[in-house]
Amino acid sequence: MKKKMIIGIAALLSNFVGQLFGQNVLELPLQQGEKVWAGVVREGEMAPYDAGYSIDFYGDNKANQMQPLMLTSAGQYVWSENPFRFEIQTDKIRLIDPYGTLTTGKAGKTLAEAQRYVSQRFFKASGFLPDTLFFTAPQYNTWIELNYHQNQADVLKYAHAIIDNGLPAGVFMIDDTWQEDYGVWDFHPGRFPQPKAMIDELHGLGFKVMVWICPFVSADQKLLWYELKGKKAFLQEKKTAADTYETVDNPIMIPWWNGVSAELDLSSSEAVDWLNRQLDRLVADYGIDGFKFDAADFGFYPNNSLSKGNITPNEQSERYARIGLRFPFNEYRACWKMGGQPLVQRLQDKAHSWEDLRVLIPQIIVQGLVGYTFCCPDMIGGGWLSTFENDANIDQDLIVRSAQCSALLPMMQFSVAPWRILDATHFAAVQQAVALRTRFAPLILQLAHTSAQIGEPIVKNMEFVFPHCGYEKITDQFMLGDSILVAPMLDSGTVRQVVLPAGKWRSDDGKIYKGGKTYTITVPLNRLPYFVLV
Repeated sequence: MKKKMIIGIAALLSNFVGQLFGQNVLELPLQQGEKVWAGVVREGEMAPYDAGYSIDFYGDNKANQMQPLMLTSAGQYVWSENPFRFEIQTDKIRLIDPYGTLTTGKAGKTLAEAQRYVSQRFFKASGFLPDTLFFTAPQYNTWIELNYHQNQADVLKYAHAIIDNGLPAGVFMIDDTWQEDYGVWDFHPGRFPQPKAMIDELHGLGFKVMVWICPFVSADQKLLWYELKGKKAFLQEKKTAADTYETVDNPIMIPWWNGVSAELDLSSSEAVDWLNRQLDRLVADYGIDGFKFDAADFGFYPNNSLSKGNITPNEQSERYARIGLRFPFNEYRACWKMGGQPLVQRLQDKAHSWEDLRVLIPQIIVQGLVGYTFCCPDMIGGGWLSTFENDANIDQDLIVRSAQCSALLPMMQFSVAPWRILDATHFAAVQQAVALRTRFAPLILQLAHTSAQIGEPIVKNMEFVFPHCGYEKITDQFMLGDSILVAPMLDSGTVRQVVLPAGKWRSDDGKIYKGGKTYTITVPLNRLPYFVLV
């Protein structure tokens, strides 16, 4: 009792000093050994955080999802409807200059108890999930194979090759440059001469079809530009301190990875209605099943921009995500405060490297903890064009291990064609990984349905299922549900260690292991190790 009183007095004194020097500071004491996670998906591999870690939720989502949430291994939580800053110190969390009211508390004594409480109170599961095909079959994206040369002939060639090489049909995503221009959301007539026939053929092969979309509009499209400008559907530019949304009529030009464009102001009903009409037309005219919603990163809404609703960059991203709720086939990479909703949340693009393979599990774990449970790792083998140029640096083992890592995660997505870049041995190992996923699909789908009802992560870290056993820092293995431990090979080689909690475990090769120990196992190229608690 005396120790708690001393900590409380110290926190109050620190808060007073912070306010004295112009900072609004709240400090939460941490017990010895208490670990902290937060809604920063892109830096999931850094969680639980060491002393010195800090971040500001405002204005920079680090190219991935964010959620204004913190959780600890002792059941503490922090939530806000608005962004806030925090830093981790040895014995406390410092919450600095929040942009709104902070809610703090303690729900039980474990990470799992805290997560269950906040998911019910602050981002309650909707009861719905994205289309079940996301969970039961692989996804296929045309990005790496076709990059900025999307066209009808090669799209169909890729789709037929999937089937011809023995892989099951699933969600099929046609990526950027299928369209005439940014904002002109129609198939480019030169590259896609018969788009409706193409979609019909893809459907006939068993695929559901999505196309890439973004909230940018090219200034080269003068008729469209002036139409939307006249409706004040764009973000406006603030040039002087006196400028307000009502006094300016000058769309701000936003630099992004494909140039410089105007951006839809998603606080404007005119902008949202216009975008919805484009999407609905694509569904009605061509039979498109859904959309890959890209961009809407916080940084694309700079401080010198003005919006009709005077909303934050974070809120712009949130409103973009709400558009996707209209479509069971959807995908997002940037997101804010949409935990519990039936949206597919993909990890940020990864390089073709072992280093990036190793961050998939910890980042997916954070997605699940903060409510983005319908999560997808990046494309198998990586999603960066630069690391696939001329296929010069392809590591065939890495492609296989990437496919195995994704196989028992909530979703798996191909882009580079494994049958094209792999020899027979390596491709056979990929096919085995897909077959294993097919076998586990009913369980994965069952866990997805449960998540849609109660907000429970599909994939969990060891600390969630086995609290206070010293497993907080384990990020190279995960739990699928509560009784299947998955330990993919994440390094070049065929040997790894696996930590098995107390109990009896049956491995994928039929061996029985006594838990409470660390084992060194052999992982040949065609093996994805998993262990069932019996």
